[in-house]
Amino acid sequence: MSQKFNSRVYVTLRPSVLDTAGTAVESGLHQLGYQGVENVRIGKYIELSITAANKEEADQQLHAMCDQLLANPVIENYCFELIPVEE
Repeated sequence: MSQKFNSRVYVTLRPSVLDTAGTAVESGLHQLGYQGVENVRIGKYIELSITAANKEEADQQLHAMCDQLLANPVIENYCFELIPVEE
C-alpha cells in the first residue's frame, strides 16, 4: 500500500556563492527607505506531491529529485518537509 505526501522544498545558494539577485533586491529596498535590511538572499520554493511506499522511500526519492533537477548541488543547498496526506 502506498502513501501520499505533500512536500515543500527550499533551495538556496550556498553562503560562499555571490547572490547578485539578493544584492539587487537589498539595494532596491534601501532605495525605498528600508535601511535596516541586510544580507538578502534569493532562493526557490517548490511544492509537490509524491506517492511512495513509506516516508523513508519518499525521502530518498525527494533527495534524488533535488540532487538531479530541483537544485544544483555545486552552488545550492536544499532542505524539504514531507507531510503525510490524510485520506
